[in-house]
Amino acid sequence: MKFFRLLPVFLCLSVFFSCVTRDKETAKMPDHADTASSPNPYVNTDQSPMDMAWCPAEYPVEKMKGNDSLKLIARIIYSRPHKKGRQIFGEGNNSLCGYGKPWRLGANEATELALFENVSIAGKNISKGMYVMYCIPHADRWTIILNSNLYTWGLHINEGKDVFRTEIPVMPQTPVLEDFTMSFQQTAGGADLVMAWDNVKTLLPITFAK
Repeated sequence: MKFFRLLPVFLCLSVFFSCVTRDKETAKMPDHADTASSPNPYVNTDQSPMDMAWCPAEYPVEKMKGNDSLKLIARIIYSRPHKKGRQIFGEGNNSLCGYGKPWRLGANEATELALFENVSIAGKNISKGMYVMYCIPHADRWTIILNSNLYTWGLHINEGKDVFRTEIPVMPQTPVLEDFTMSFQQTAGGADLVMAWDNVKTLLPITFAK
């Protein structure tokens, strides 16, 4: 009989210790909000992620809305490096992009420009198609080159496949940009390809065919 009188007490203690144990296990479990900071078990995070710019800039948004009337002119694919306290442009070996030395206009794989329509750049007609794009930076100007040696990694230049080059002036960039950026800005006759990093920027004028 004494056992049956104590049975409710044993049951209460059992429930209590079960709850305490469950609370401890729950406290050890990570909150769902922390999963964003957890490492990806499949790939390493690229320090220079690939990015894409469209001309016109609103093309992908309009396309997702079902608007097929907007004509795609150009698209550029590049990897976006970061400043990370380094000297970007300048003379000597301490500069990441030395004056007078070819630069791939990004990081990792070669930067690619796709033209979906014939355009004019610096007064020269450029046929639609795919091009590798790189530059030679100077203090006051950049030499921009389009090349037909596609699908190359890094900067393996074959000058025999250069199809176009022009020089564009360097302008001050404010504020200083931590990450290299390429984007298209609409103009009256076409668009400017903006290339900006650190405290400088350049504009490559592109005229659309009429």
